[in-house]
Amino acid sequence: MDHRDEMERSRLSNVGFYVQSVAEIVILAVIVGVMYGVHVQRSVVDNNWGLSVLIAFATGVWLLLSLPWFFMEKKRPGMKVPDNLNIVTVGFWQLYEAATQIWQLKQSLIFLAGYFLLGDSLNTTVTVIATLQNQVIAYDTLKLTYLLIVGIVAQAAGIGLFWLAQKHLKLRAKTMFNAVMISILLLDGWGMVGNWTNKFGFHNEWEIWLYQAFYGLAVCPWYSYSQIMISSVTPRGHEFLFFSVFNIIGKASSFIGPLISSRIIDATPGGTNNSAPFYFLFALSFLSAVGLWVFLDLDKSAREQEVFLVQERVRMGADDGASAVTA
Repeated sequence: MDHRDEMERSRLSNVGFYVQSVAEIVILAVIVGVMYGVHVQRSVVDNNWGLSVLIAFATGVWLLLSLPWFFMEKKRPGMKVPDNLNIVTVGFWQLYEAATQIWQLKQSLIFLAGYFLLGDSLNTTVTVIATLQNQVIAYDTLKLTYLLIVGIVAQAAGIGLFWLAQKHLKLRAKTMFNAVMISILLLDGWGMVGNWTNKFGFHNEWEIWLYQAFYGLAVCPWYSYSQIMISSVTPRGHEFLFFSVFNIIGKASSFIGPLISSRIIDATPGGTNNSAPFYFLFALSFLSAVGLWVFLDLDKSAREQEVFLVQERVRMGADDGASAVTA
């Protein structure tokens, strides 16, 4: 893959995610102002009023930012619909084509498997930590908002630092992704220690604050670099299909991991050890991280994509299919 192309993908993803994080900080600052006023009043009526104001504010922000995009977005034509298909049947045809032809894209399959396993582990880790957090910190809307602000500020800083490091040190996207995988492993290891002692492993309030900072700085870049990696293993012109498949995989991992973790907790003595899933999560993260680190090759993926696109043009009857092969 061309290094400039990879760096441009990284720039777009990281800058976009950084701007999003900064905007979240501004929105959360307004929310804190509202919640602080409710916290001072400490009455049910004021609390309900505060929640109503927050909902109205969030709705207003959503409308303000989404409507201009809806009206200003330019049409970006995709692949030509075959003559024997229509806008409804072409989707099923694409899925069939993907299922039968994706075996030519072995590197894409490797990332698909690793993305599912690692995404499952990360989503479940966040869920388990949230459960432990609720045991440590009594439900306090204002404190939870402060924790979220710490996390989002760290997230913006983490994305910025990762991008600056990649840009100035001329690092590959996979190198940055590997760094994120190590951070996920450290997070699961941190939680696993909680099975052996109550002094460490998300049992203390100071750990919850530290977790928010660590998660933002070292783990949140996952949400940027995983998208960069998806784009790197996707043949040109098939972005919608591949991103849809990867997003479906990501959503599937959102409930499979927590389901397994809940069964693990139920199997512990008394069914109360909420740290027990970290054994499973650490092993799952380690397996997927090693697999992606060792077997995923983005340069090889780029070559596979070239061959795939040429063969597709031949199948579609394009006249210039055979001449599109590049060295």
